[in-house]
Amino acid sequence: MTNHVIRPATEQEIPAIGALVSHAFDDLAANHYLVPVPAEREKVMAGFFTIESETAHKQGRIDVIDHEDGGYAAVAVWFDRESDLPEIPGYLDRLGAITGEHFERFGALGELFDKNHPHEEHWHLAFLAVRPSEQGHGLGGALMDHMHRELDARGVPAYLEATNENNVRLYRRHGYEPMDPCEIYLPDGTAFYRMWRTAS
Repeated sequence: MTNHVIRPATEQEIPAIGALVSHAFDDLAANHYLVPVPAEREKVMAGFFTIESETAHKQGRIDVIDHEDGGYAAVAVWFDRESDLPEIPGYLDRLGAITGEHFERFGALGELFDKNHPHEEHWHLAFLAVRPSEQGHGLGGALMDHMHRELDARGVPAYLEATNENNVRLYRRHGYEPMDPCEIYLPDGTAFYRMWRTAS
């Protein structure tokens, strides 16, 4: 397997990371629900992923694999949920400014995730994004394994919400198992799949 160089992101890189996540996730059903207007979707979602990644940078970590063109090949955005996440001043105002007429849909997403988030201490893999041209080359797995080694050494579990059944199979290969209940649904019926990884 290729030895992928993984490094922590800097604060200055967060907007570009948000843009990469938005681009990589553009085909996801959840993004189509959140921003049903195709011409607006990638920009709005980039703003959303940016403010979420800002929080992760403060309480969590963002790991990246650089691309030879100077951008990013892949990124993993983690939240440290071994303690409570702090309130982010002005978060809703910023989210409203970014999402505009789509704000209520993002509220439904946040409510769904908050209601179904596990209470045990863990790390939350919020976004695992690979540039479309680089998918299938093991980059996402390398980013997960990098973090899992650290979590396993400390006996800390991990959690994520998979976006489709193909991703469920990927995460199973890296030690995640479906939770009960597994499927949670946005108002339009789009499913997320709750998965938990016990430290090994």
